Amino acid sequence: MNPDDADGRLRRLAAAVEDAIPDALRREWERRSTTDAVLVARQGIFNAAGETTAYQFSYRTGDEMAPAPSSWSLKQHDEATAHVLAATFGRTDLDLVAQGRPLFVRCTRPYLVGDLSVPARPDRLVIEVPHWVDVDREIVTGVRRLRDAGFRIAVPSFVSTAHQRMLLPHANFVKIDVRDLDVEGHPVVTMARSYGATLVAEYVESADLNAHARELGFRLFQGNLLEPASVLDRASSRPVTG
Repeated sequence: MNPDDADGRLRRLAAAVEDAIPDALRREWERRSTTDAVLVARQGIFNAAGETTAYQFSYRTGDEMAPAPSSWSLKQHDEATAHVLAATFGRTDLDLVAQGRPLFVRCTRPYLVGDLSVPARPDRLVIEVPHWVDVDREIVTGVRRLRDAGFRIAVPSFVSTAHQRMLLPHANFVKIDVRDLDVEGHPVVTMARSYGATLVAEYVESADLNAHARELGFRLFQGNLLEPASVLDRASSRPVTG
């Protein structure tokens, strides 16, 4: 058979297959290729001079009817962590989205104890231990292992529970909701810094809260007063391969 004839037959076959695709299916493919978003939220963490020193990355979905994280199962929390890590460390433009700064990401129990691997980027990833994680000996051992591997550890939403205090010897950062300081007061702040961790004021929503956090000696600040979280679509960023 003449090669030109073979090529012609293949082109005609390809055209026939293309023509056979239902219009509805074709539109759905086109919609998915252009609208399937890979969303994450990014919010800056600032020093006292107002300079961005790090970013918090969190899960977002485009589904307005999706349940709130407070109602998620453990599996859903695991999937949210996997989504955020894949959308940041799993993309080739990490340095662009990180802008050369550390990224705080909440990591669930499987990542803390080693059942699932965190990205091998201790220079960029700050591992947050969510406040709802049941801290036991296995968690403490896993956190110590991660710290020994060079990762920095953050304890968010600190209110000085017994479980949170177990993590303090291994924490580089302790984050406190400054809206609670009138209730929790100085003892919580004193406990949070008892092992030398850097204190991060969370939910800085007003100038008064910002000033109060500074008076209490917080060194880093996060909240809508400083920068509302922005939602990034990572779908167009090339995934890391190999």
